[in-house]
Amino acid sequence: MSENSSIVPHKIIGVAVIWNEQAQILIDRRRPEGAMGGLWEFPGGKIEPGETVQECIQREIYEELGIEIAVGEHLITIDHTYTHLRVTLTVHHCHHLTGVPQALECDEIRWVSLTELEQFTFPQANVQIIAALREFERNYSSPQQITNDK
Repeated sequence: MSENSSIVPHKIIGVAVIWNEQAQILIDRRRPEGAMGGLWEFPGGKIEPGETVQECIQREIYEELGIEIAVGEHLITIDHTYTHLRVTLTVHHCHHLTGVPQALECDEIRWVSLTELEQFTFPQANVQIIAALREFERNYSSPQQITNDK
């Protein structure tokens, strides 16, 4: 009986690490009124039924930021449980193609370098994404190498 009351909702989310030509990453700040409001994140959203992770990421980025991206290599998959929610984040390197990013469904957006990420407060699950990006930086000379080598 009490077992069912402890089950938290599970969301499967496609996440984009969007690189530009200057090797900067696009991050956005969540609106203050929502869950984890005011925290910074890598953009993305819930995978819809019948949708691939890559299709989800392209759709969500267009809906949230108004830009076109190329979805590249998988970076990391993270399972994380918060007190109110369990998430599975499937993270891909992406490359900005066209459009000027707009804060359509968030409070603010910024292009930042990998070293600048530590200046922003992210949800706990995103810490593993940042660690994976640091590892990636040690192994590859250019993020475009990943997003262009599809």
